[in-house]
Amino acid sequence: MDMTKPGTQTNILDLISMRSRVAAVTGGSGHIGSAFARALAQVGCDICILDIATDQAYEQASILQNEYDIRASAFNVDLTDEKALEAAVEHIRREHGRLDVLVNNAAYAKLALPKDGKTLEQQTVAQWEANIDVSLKGTFLATKAFVPLMCAISKGVVINIASIYGVVGPDMRLYDNTEMVNPAWYSAAKGGIIQLTRYLATTLAPEIRVNCIAPGGVWRGQPESFYSQYIARTPLRRMATEEDLCGALVYFATDLSKYVTGQVLIVDGGWTAW
Repeated sequence: MDMTKPGTQTNILDLISMRSRVAAVTGGSGHIGSAFARALAQVGCDICILDIATDQAYEQASILQNEYDIRASAFNVDLTDEKALEAAVEHIRREHGRLDVLVNNAAYAKLALPKDGKTLEQQTVAQWEANIDVSLKGTFLATKAFVPLMCAISKGVVINIASIYGVVGPDMRLYDNTEMVNPAWYSAAKGGIIQLTRYLATTLAPEIRVNCIAPGGVWRGQPESFYSQYIARTPLRRMATEEDLCGALVYFATDLSKYVTGQVLIVDGGWTAW
């Protein structure tokens, strides 16, 4: 049992270090995924980038390995395909020998405007199924596939990525005068990920800790009307950057949070605090 004697305190820098540990990041070559992979590499973690965007994933792995003196690899995997996930597990076992952290970050971001538009009637079952499959089902299947590899070292960390819209309902006024949409599947998938986090945290303990990050809106060059309406209802008066999410990720991935599981950390500049 890992117990600290009363009156003793571990050096906080030792808790942050992830040297000799390995993390897998799904959707690891995307905007947020690549920032997550870089943040973990900066604290010494070896990285496996799991993505269907193969070229970008290999390029990202090469950059991380050269810049941070870690071992990095990439693997092409469809998270809805259990056979492909089995192959990804074998890749990590062969290339890295272990897995300490799984970051379930991948999401299906494609929209078919105007069919998946602003009203419920415009939204299609095909888009619902495609997005739920990757975001929610993919989180479940990836966790199921990689848990045995983490249990082999008697501990592990799963970090799921949800959204503020898995916690609260969308404010559709933000999308006035824009072509942007917020379909029902998005909130349903993100809310499901949050509840799945709680389920996994209680059923996989004590060997594996499971937590969730719920980001607010991330700046990606959205229309000015959306941006001004969004920051007007955000106490910190700006949208997030990918970097803003990395502190929460490192906290959950490292021993800084070794007594934390089943939690949802909202990183939204105060958007949900009103």
